[in-house]
Amino acid sequence: MKVTMNEAEKLLKGNHIFEQLGFSMLLARLKKIHAQDESPETLEKCAEEINAFLDKFMAIMSADCDVIEQSVKPGKCLLTLEETKERINSGKVLHIAGTEALLQELPKGNWIGGSTEYFMTEDGGIVSGELLYVTEIECEEFSIKAYGTDTIAQVANDAYDNGFTIVIVPADSKLHIEYAENAMFYENLFMRNIVGWIAGRNITMPEQKPIAVNGTASAAYPDKAVALHIKIPENKKASIKFINIFMPDENSPIIEFTEEGFSATNCLIDGKETSFADYIVQNGIDTKLPLIGDYSGNGINISFKTIEDGVVTFYAPVFNNIKYRTAKQIPDYVAAFHDRITEIEDESAVFSCNCILNFLFGELEGKTIERFTGPVTFGEILYQLLNQTLVYVTISD
Repeated sequence: MKVTMNEAEKLLKGNHIFEQLGFSMLLARLKKIHAQDESPETLEKCAEEINAFLDKFMAIMSADCDVIEQSVKPGKCLLTLEETKERINSGKVLHIAGTEALLQELPKGNWIGGSTEYFMTEDGGIVSGELLYVTEIECEEFSIKAYGTDTIAQVANDAYDNGFTIVIVPADSKLHIEYAENAMFYENLFMRNIVGWIAGRNITMPEQKPIAVNGTASAAYPDKAVALHIKIPENKKASIKFINIFMPDENSPIIEFTEEGFSATNCLIDGKETSFADYIVQNGIDTKLPLIGDYSGNGINISFKTIEDGVVTFYAPVFNNIKYRTAKQIPDYVAAFHDRITEIEDESAVFSCNCILNFLFGELEGKTIERFTGPVTFGEILYQLLNQTLVYVTISD
């Protein structure tokens, strides 16, 4: 393994316990040197010494390497407003989620943010208007940009070839509709690692405004997206993934739509034109469960929003070239997540977000989803807009 200068700084300022005596003694000496001179040049020399030791004694450092990896990984935590300000002022590259009011009080810095009061933490799901969820992003290089409806198609072209991009889009904005309906046509979208989420508000407080924030400009947008483009070292690889606990019901007929968008009046049920609202009512369809579109074998969810006056509205658009089925029932949301997570035990996320519908319908407040902490969102982005999923990013050698 090899530590970066940022990672070396964490080791030098930490109080971690290591088994290998030589490494412990080396760190003690380097901590003393670094405390006397915190210049980049000194830090670089300290990092070189740490890496030289690791290179030579890797065979006897296996247990300590696990401690090092846990010690240097970017932090993810709930912080107060003042603690978040301190983190920003330290110059770290950050992704921040919190209320519109709290985000508006943060200083300029290397960060992007989006509005939500819902979070998944190590202690379980919570709702808070007083805390912010802060994720520190380790990177070699980064850029932060805002996009309107006329420029969002460039988001993938602006992304680094080796890295990933976090995009935040305000809910119910024109840009939300633009991205949801047209992202699949954006140049290079599927050639870059594009993830993100839809910013929202406390669902009991309609006066709150969904916003996305460009921290480098102290600009909050109700009608623009912000993106944090992250470049990682060439010897690292970013992967973007999602957990979908839903499966299509094999007893469901094929459902198709002749018109695309966030709403539908009629549909084709096994090829026969039908009022979709009538079909849902007559067949007792549980609208807490999503429609699942067949994307060449991968299931992509479209969640129900309302049924009014014969019109069915969704939280993401339906498309006319996709075959949909209703989803199977989920007896236990948390157990379903745990079952999926046991399949990926070796993965650790540097960024993740989970859907507000999972939070509400799964009653996740106070319940934990191991290793996947972060904002609870009003739509998830993995290339395109998704619903009722957990999206995450991993970094590997």
